[in-house]
Amino acid sequence: MKAAIYQSYGPPEVVHVEEIETPKIKPHEFLVKVHVATVNRTDCGFRSAEYVVSRLFSGLLKPRIPVLGNEFSGEIVETGALVRAYRVGDRVFGYNDTSFGAHAEYLVARETDALDLVPDNLSYMEAAPLTEGAHYALCNIRAAGVKPGQTVMVYGATGAIGSAAVQLLRHLNTQVTAVCHPDRISLVRSLGAEEVRDYLSGNFTDTEKRYDFIFDAVGKSSFGECRKILKPTGRYISTEPGKNGENIFLAIAHKFSSGKRVLFPIPQVKKEDIAWLGELAGKGIFKPLVDRTYPLSEIVEAYRYVETGQKTGNVLLLPGK
Repeated sequence: MKAAIYQSYGPPEVVHVEEIETPKIKPHEFLVKVHVATVNRTDCGFRSAEYVVSRLFSGLLKPRIPVLGNEFSGEIVETGALVRAYRVGDRVFGYNDTSFGAHAEYLVARETDALDLVPDNLSYMEAAPLTEGAHYALCNIRAAGVKPGQTVMVYGATGAIGSAAVQLLRHLNTQVTAVCHPDRISLVRSLGAEEVRDYLSGNFTDTEKRYDFIFDAVGKSSFGECRKILKPTGRYISTEPGKNGENIFLAIAHKFSSGKRVLFPIPQVKKEDIAWLGELAGKGIFKPLVDRTYPLSEIVEAYRYVETGQKTGNVLLLPGK
């Protein structure tokens, strides 16, 4: 099978496509023909090892797992003798940042993995980007203890995480203010934001409104600049550690504070969360944004584009092309 391989950490160019052996399944596993995958920030982070801590999971000196790709949709083409919940022909989608493997024509999965059946009314293209950005958004929303009726701000509302956050927060009946590029204001309003602020026109904190939760989905703000627009018990979360890792240290320092505070939750993905996201998508409540689609042969270009930080929503990858 064709797969995108990386054998050392570094820029997009460390990845190359080659023929490797199709994986063999064990009795409790099944083989998925990958129809669509994504190239996302998680893949980029593991490939570059920019944050050295990622090497604790991927390998200290060189990658332990040569094929990245954590998000996918595809068809089950073979099942092990002990598999009961799925059968050949089932369409599945899911997320896996432990063994990865979606940047290839086939991957191995287990019944206990964070995956589910693709809703009948969704295509592989629609199902593939349902999980990566959304599970990060969901993890942070839960950590902040968001409740219906609260006021929330999403900074960076057009990325995979931010655009998912806007939709999920709106579904939870919160009052959403989004911050994005001026060219994307209409798009973000269509996702459910009640107010959209242009980050180029001035300081996004110049507002009389106060927020229960500020979520920086791109890691470009700071608690210091957002503090003044938080309510007395408001929460601030960023997807990045911040300058000199300040968000991690502030989260520790604020752990027992009852006032304005920084949280830095460790993201977790659960099988039931994947099923819930699929249910929302099947009902038309949640629809991931898609920016561009690349064949597997152009995965280096896909990585380069993702790392510009300018993508709108998700970048799809077609492993069979």
